[in-house]
Amino acid sequence: MVTLFWSAVLFIFYAYLGYPLLLMLLSLIKSRPVKKGDAFPSVSFIVTAYNEEARIREKLENTMALDYPRNRLEIIVASDCSTDKTDAIVQAYESRRGRLVRAPQRNGKEAAQKLAVQAASGEILVFSDVAAILQSDAVRNIIRNFADPTVGCVSSVDKIIDAAGKLSGEGAYVRYEMFLRELETRANTLVGLSGSFFAARRTVCQNWQPELQSDFNTLLNAVHLGLRGVSDPESIGYYKTIADETREYERKVRTVLRGIAVFMKSLPMLNPFRYGLFSWQLLSHKLCRWLVPFAMVAVFFCNATLISSPFYLGLFALQCAGYAVALEAFWTNRLSQNPVLKLPTYLVIVNLSILDAWFRYCRGERVVRWNPSQREAS
Repeated sequence: MVTLFWSAVLFIFYAYLGYPLLLMLLSLIKSRPVKKGDAFPSVSFIVTAYNEEARIREKLENTMALDYPRNRLEIIVASDCSTDKTDAIVQAYESRRGRLVRAPQRNGKEAAQKLAVQAASGEILVFSDVAAILQSDAVRNIIRNFADPTVGCVSSVDKIIDAAGKLSGEGAYVRYEMFLRELETRANTLVGLSGSFFAARRTVCQNWQPELQSDFNTLLNAVHLGLRGVSDPESIGYYKTIADETREYERKVRTVLRGIAVFMKSLPMLNPFRYGLFSWQLLSHKLCRWLVPFAMVAVFFCNATLISSPFYLGLFALQCAGYAVALEAFWTNRLSQNPVLKLPTYLVIVNLSILDAWFRYCRGERVVRWNPSQREAS
């Protein structure tokens, strides 16, 4: 039990700290800087929407204000068979480069995106959700990365803001994820993209799978083609905090569940003889992270059998207290009230959502359709 306990502890340490430390070492030994340029290839900016009448006008105005040559940028809104006024609002922008592509029936985000990809004419496709708020230079910045012929797709950096426009939200955990992407970019390639704002070459999007999570699958497509994904620190997507944090939990479950489905269809990419360093990255960033909740369960129950020792009794008491605080904060919707407890509480909730996603996956549940998260009003 002692051996199993410490093995599980070391596994958790590797998933969260060991992997980034090794990436940092690799980037010091051999870095892969991105060679940016100032060319202006044709761009198709694709926004996916489902019943977004309350926010689609703000998104379109934000998109129209992007600093990119007008004759090189087309704007497409892919409506997943919206039943409200979303489509009518988009059609009112046709004279200002707004173009509606409507799915004949609701088949999910990726299916709507596929229709937009087929209708798009740009050399580079930029994907964005309605919730993403972009600065005027966001597209110009993200496109500069494609001057490097090794780059197949580019991810933005996520920043969470509150209703007043101040940086807040998941704080340290989001910064950790963005730092990890920075290390992956320097060492080799990303393992995933920010689903709400990313860009890819048209060739990378040819094998579009409407049933698979587009941000993760697009990255895998790029690696299949011998290209890489990078994170651009100057391309920022701002997102307002989720209005109801219990719904944020469901979003996390849905995201992981969809990621597991993509991963299971991509198991051949774990072959290091074909995919080299990326196979290790895929194993470490995705699978190891998704196995952490099982390691946490092992740590808890192994610890419970060792409480005859004062040392292990103290560790067990700390675990019980931590889980109690986290679950109480979650069920009472008070995740943001105590900044000291916010990060450990968030980690517990994240791993609970991963565990939930695994159980749903094993039951045969799959997610294709989605409802947009309700975020705080300005």
